[in-house]
Order: sequence, then C-alpha cells, then structure tokens
Amino acid sequence: MKKQTADQIGVCSWSLQATGPEDLAEKVNALGLKLVQLGLTPHRGDEGAWDGVQDVLAASGIKIVTGMYSTIGEDYTSPETIRRTGGIVPDEHWDANVELARITAAKGKELGLPYIMAHAGFLPHDPNDPDYDKLAGRVATIAEIFSEAGAGLMMETGQESADALLQFLDEMKKRGADNVGVNFDPANMILYDMDDPIEALTKLVSHVRHVHVKDAKRTKVKGEWGEEVVVGTGEVDWDAFVRILAEADFEGTYIFEREAGDDRIGDIQKGIAALTQAMNNVAQ
Repeated sequence: MKKQTADQIGVCSWSLQATGPEDLAEKVNALGLKLVQLGLTPHRGDEGAWDGVQDVLAASGIKIVTGMYSTIGEDYTSPETIRRTGGIVPDEHWDANVELARITAAKGKELGLPYIMAHAGFLPHDPNDPDYDKLAGRVATIAEIFSEAGAGLMMETGQESADALLQFLDEMKKRGADNVGVNFDPANMILYDMDDPIEALTKLVSHVRHVHVKDAKRTKVKGEWGEEVVVGTGEVDWDAFVRILAEADFEGTYIFEREAGDDRIGDIQKGIAALTQAMNNVAQ
C-alpha cells in the first residue's frame, strides 16, 4: 500500500476563476498548493491557457501536471441538456471539436503534459446502440490526436456507470487506443445520479491515473442535478476513497475541482483539510 500524501494535492485552474497567470499563481499560493490542472480550452467561464502561464506559475514553484480539453456548445443547465450537448456527441460540432482537439494537443505538448482530461459526453451503455460505434470511433480519434502529442486521454467519470465505462475502455483497447484511461470524479457519480462513487472506484481503480476531488449530495428528484458541496460535507466517503487508491499504489494527483459557491478559496481550503485528514486516517 502506497501512502497518499498532501504533496499529491492540486487544483483545477478554472475553479479559481482567475483573470490571468499572475492571478492564478496568487490564488494557488493562497491555498498552499504546488500542482495545477490547466484548462487548455474555454471551460466553465475560464478562457483556457494564457500565454506565458507556465513561466509565471513556475516562478512561484507551481507545476502544471495535467490539462483539460472541453468541447464546443456544452449546456449544463440540466442533466438532459448536457446529455444532448456534452462532449463529442453533437454531430454539428464534431469537425470543430476535432480541430479543437488538435489545438489542445499542441498546447499539451508545448507544456509537456502526460495526460489531458475530457468529458466524452453521454456514451450509450448498450454496444448494440446505433450510436455506440460512431462515438467509440470519435473517442478513438481524439485519443490518437493526443497520443501523437505524447499524452494520454483520461475520460472523466460521471456520465455513465462504472460497468459501462469498463466496457467502453475494453472497446478502446480493441481499437488500438491504448492511451485511454480514467480521471475519476466521485462527485460526478452523485451529481448525475449514475453510480455509487466508492463501488465505482473499486471497479475502475486499475484504470485511474488522476482524480478530481469534489463532493456532492444526490438529487431527490429524478432528472435534476444533485448538489455540489464543500469536500467533506457531502456523500463521498473520503477515507474509503483514499484507502482504495492507496491499496492500488496510486501515484497520481488529487485535483480539487470546485464549480459552485462564492468563496472558492475558502471552500477548497476546507476541502484540503478534510482530504488531508482522510489521508492521515488511512496511513495509520
């Protein structure tokens, strides 16, 4: 079992609502962190990578460890709108999303990033679904673009069950996309009302390279969003989460993603304390 430690903890750039590289560095420093997952394309109000961001962060001892690829036209108003508009699903945006993937891959290569995360969108759970082959081919295309830039494609969890994602990962291997893995977000399993995060992590852990640290409470109304909350105050069992990763000798990063609330720094600070406590509990 590999001890999980605070030096594995980082933060998503878009969660800090930074206005530029200097502002991002200041906010990461305020959290006492040294690792960042950088939005390489516009995402959740963030404009994406800025010129010179790597040098500015490096001057503060901050390292960009992974990147995020976001697609065109995503609408997070409800689970149903993101089902229709998310990821590489919409036909009308496919060509533009391929070009955006090439731009993203080039940025990732320039920054020396080993992994780029992405929401592929809602993938059919049934391999016999007419759209399954089309979407599998699209993910394989994105994976190849990233592979040519020396990066793995990490599919973020939440929009499908663990079993469906495992099946899809097997399909990727059959298609020669050996660089496809998982960025595990436990809260997304709850927010999308899709699976139990601890059971899902147990099934997927051998494919997990990085994780998002986010917490949530499940919806009581089918078809509506769950509620994102401060890490440590939701339904994720963080001791169990860390223990599964420790027992799998996880060496990746724990990247905080906060997409709600008006005090991102304060919320993430509380979350860091909760996660660090869980790491200490598991190490005892």
